[in-house]
Amino acid sequence: MKIATAKLNYLKMAPRKVRLMADVLKKLSANDAQAQLLINSKRSSEPLLKLLNSAIANAKNQNLKLENLFVKDIRVNQGPMLKRFMPRAQGRAAMIQKKMSHVILILAESEKTKKPRFKMAKIERIKKSEAQKIKQAAEAMKEKEKSKPEGEEKKVKQAEKPGIAKRMFQRKSI
Repeated sequence: MKIATAKLNYLKMAPRKVRLMADVLKKLSANDAQAQLLINSKRSSEPLLKLLNSAIANAKNQNLKLENLFVKDIRVNQGPMLKRFMPRAQGRAAMIQKKMSHVILILAESEKTKKPRFKMAKIERIKKSEAQKIKQAAEAMKEKEKSKPEGEEKKVKQAEKPGIAKRMFQRKSI
């Protein structure tokens, strides 16, 4: 069984928090793991997604089939700690530990081909010239809206004028 690995060292996040996301990924296919990381809103999902993409790129360089890849193992170990102090009452100081993590991701190629549950669409970037054309079109639309006849604007303003009842009930009570 061929494997591809990727490492992420010195991630400035506590290992306990990273393990929550890492445990979700174990034994999933690479495609499903990507989908899980994209959907999940935890802060650790973004660096883990970058790590997974790096491992997939490593597997691609080793000529492994991308459809057969799955997360064989993911380990989150404790890295070094930054020790800081915070002043407390009566002249004391309390230690604050800013923990770091080391993550090791191992992808393996399985013999069976699993049909992917999700299709990962790549984001297509547009060129600057196309973006400028879109902005100009939007500005032209705004100018058209501003150049409406004055009669239409007066009708709208008359309809929006609040009556006496609305003015009475807008007041704040103390």
